[in-house]
Amino acid sequence: MRIIDLRSDTVTLPSPAMRQAIAAAVLGDDVFGEDPTVNELEKKAARMMGKQAGLLVVSGTMANLVCILTHCQRGDEVILGDQSHTFCYEVGSFSALGGIIAHIVPNQPDGTIDLTDIAGAIRPDSMHCPKTRLICLENTHNRCFGAPLTPQYMEQVAEIAAENNLMIHLDGARIFNAAVALDIDAKFLAQKADSVMFCLSKGLSCPVGSVICSSEEFIKRARKVRKMVGGAMRQAGIIAAAGIVALDQMIERLAEDHRNAKRLAHGISQIEGLSIEPARIRSNILYFKLTCESIGSEQFLKVLAEKGIRFLSTAKSTFRMVTHYGIEPDDIETTISALSQTMEQLAK
Repeated sequence: MRIIDLRSDTVTLPSPAMRQAIAAAVLGDDVFGEDPTVNELEKKAARMMGKQAGLLVVSGTMANLVCILTHCQRGDEVILGDQSHTFCYEVGSFSALGGIIAHIVPNQPDGTIDLTDIAGAIRPDSMHCPKTRLICLENTHNRCFGAPLTPQYMEQVAEIAAENNLMIHLDGARIFNAAVALDIDAKFLAQKADSVMFCLSKGLSCPVGSVICSSEEFIKRARKVRKMVGGAMRQAGIIAAAGIVALDQMIERLAEDHRNAKRLAHGISQIEGLSIEPARIRSNILYFKLTCESIGSEQFLKVLAEKGIRFLSTAKSTFRMVTHYGIEPDDIETTISALSQTMEQLAK
């Protein structure tokens, strides 16, 4: 039985071209700056983000942690959304390891943070208050239906940051999904951010890795922080080789994932007992609800898993599916059919 795994785009497997590049990668010691494949990836990533330099790290969580630790000192405060990945899913790392305070404000349904909430969260210059240092944004926004943030919104946030001498870090784990959804170059989404990271290991289908991009001075400091948190690697060109292929070959195809997600959302909207807002699907992430009260979430997941359909529960009667490389249009039709059959089966 074919398994259709929609839990996340982190389950993607490397393409044949990536496997070939990994096997043929020219290697060196990256701690000494001598791995030519890593150096090539970092330079390529920086160019694509419109920044001066790049830094390969092992994960998106490490990328966000390194950036926040580089921007902030102990006791500083970071403004970020209450639905952000950094706040919800990164183990409180910057607070636990850096002594940095999270100032949480609400995310809007479109993934933005209201500008008045950002301005209102900035601390006064007072001996009684922590220093507001950084604004963190996320693009696309995972928990807000994979919503892309626009360059216009980034410009508005940047104006507030400049007026208050703040920095902006962009968690761009899926920034290329945002760029494809908005039909613009990714560098325009990163332009107003002082630092940006993106994941190689999600929609771009690499087995591991994320890249931080910023100024040369910032990356120099971030490299030391990466060492501090145990992220310095040796012959990391094995990872970087797949990343180069990803940036060359895997970005344009993200549009296929978006089409598949929209088709899946439309199909779910036609099934009695399930609820979704197809109009909110802008990229490769969708959330839907089980509205039939007689069916439990665990039972629902179990029956679908037995049919070869895997996805996640994110809250009571709420589920997430993510389309990605390896999921084909036929898989979408199979999933819709399995969902419909399951609802008929369990509602009896």
